[in-house]
Order: sequence, then C-alpha cells, then structure tokens
Amino acid sequence: MQVNQIPEIRPQQSLELLKELHILTRDGKLNQDSRRKLKQVYHLYQFIEPLLAEVMAARNELALVDHGAGKSYLGFILYDLFLKAREQGQVFGIETRSELVGKSRELAQRLGFARLSVLNLSVAESIESPQLPPRVDIVTALHACDTATDDAIRFALHKQAQFIVLVPCCQAEVAAVLRRHKSEALARTALAEIWRHPIHTREFGSQITNVLRCLLLESHGYQLTVTELVGWEHSMKNELIIARRGDAPRGNARERLAQILHELNLDDLRSRFDY
Repeated sequence: MQVNQIPEIRPQQSLELLKELHILTRDGKLNQDSRRKLKQVYHLYQFIEPLLAEVMAARNELALVDHGAGKSYLGFILYDLFLKAREQGQVFGIETRSELVGKSRELAQRLGFARLSVLNLSVAESIESPQLPPRVDIVTALHACDTATDDAIRFALHKQAQFIVLVPCCQAEVAAVLRRHKSEALARTALAEIWRHPIHTREFGSQITNVLRCLLLESHGYQLTVTELVGWEHSMKNELIIARRGDAPRGNARERLAQILHELNLDDLRSRFDY
C-alpha cells in the first residue's frame, strides 16, 4: 500500500513532516506505534481546530503561541493541517533549549512553513518580546513540565488570549508544600489522610494544582471545559483544559481559590495561583 493510500492520514497532511516527527517511518509506512501516535495527534487536533476556525472567521487573522514547544511538534501539526492552505495566520513556538530551536527552524524553512516561528525565549522574556505580536489569540501548552504550564497561563492572561489550551504535566510545587506541612495537617484534620502516603501526596498535589489553575482562569473571566485526552500514554493522567475568554469572571472563584490555599496550608504559593 502506498503511503498516500493509508486511510488514517488526512489528505492535506505533509508526509515529509510526519516522517520528521517519526509518525511515519522513513520508507513512508505506519507501524503499530506510529499509528497510535497519529491517532493521538488527530484526537488533540479535533479539540483545537474549532478554536482556530472561530478566530479566523472572526477576524481573518490568527496568532497562536505554543509554550514549552520542545521539538515544536504541536506547532508543526497545527500549521500543516490548518494554516498551510491559508494566506493569514502565524504560529509561534517558545522554547528555551537552543538546540531544539535550531532544528525546528531548519525544518520549518525546509518545509516552506514561512509563518511558523520558533523563538529561543523564556516565558518571562516572551511576555515583553517584540518578536511576538501584541495580540495573541490562542495560547497552548502541551505537557509543559513543572511550573511551565503556570508560566504559560500567566503569559495568556497578560496577552488576554481568546483561548487557552493546556495539557498539564507534572508539577512538584504543591506536592512539596503539602509534604512540608503534612504533620501539622494530620493533627488538624482527618482529610489530610488523602495525601499522607507519598504517592497520594504526588497525585493529590497534581489534582489540586489543576483545580487552582482552573479557579485562577475563572477569576479572570474564562469559561472552562475540562476533559481527558483518550489514548495518550505520556503520563498517568492526560487532562485537557480549554479556556474561553468570557465577559465576566466567576463571582466566587478568587474567594474559593484563596480558601483552598489557606485550608491546605498552601499560602506560600499564593503568588503562583492568585494574581
């Protein structure tokens, strides 16, 4: 079977790109592992494509910024499937590792993806960087490790992005603070049993981190959809948070956020989650 006859691959998809992303083998075939990867890619794209289309329909322009871009996997796929056939729209990847930035830039040039830029910046630098447009429509962060997801949220709020798409990764801050105050919490409330054991501390810390992120976004006027990416094997949990900028913040979101921080002895993290 020729590669262009493989039914799983969308007709507009660049086969060279799929090879570079190791979704297709070098001889243009799909094996079991690459077929699973392709299914994951298209599953995520199904969530993001309507957001791209809505922004483009509203203003015939689009600026998407992907934080913690790594090899710019997500940016390349979005550009290839959505923007390549259009005359407008830009994708920006933000990555601190210069060797990955160099490889992504070379690939974008080779594929003729002229409106895909990969910038060697930290999130803090990207907020004020003149290399990025003053208006950003969509911010994504796919498995941005530890606090990088929180940094992407801060960037999106600063830019007043219309949509924010997050697949959070590990985040050790909350678990570390829970661990530090565990004895005090166990003496005060039986609910501390939820995170008494180390594995539960890690898992509960991850859960609370995402709850706090959602409350933060709601306090800034975003309406949320929280679901799961099915079939992804990157981690034990693949939570997908899609935030749409609305007209008004949820009335008690900031109060609830502050209450959770206080009740779990997480006040040390107030500046991370309450601003």
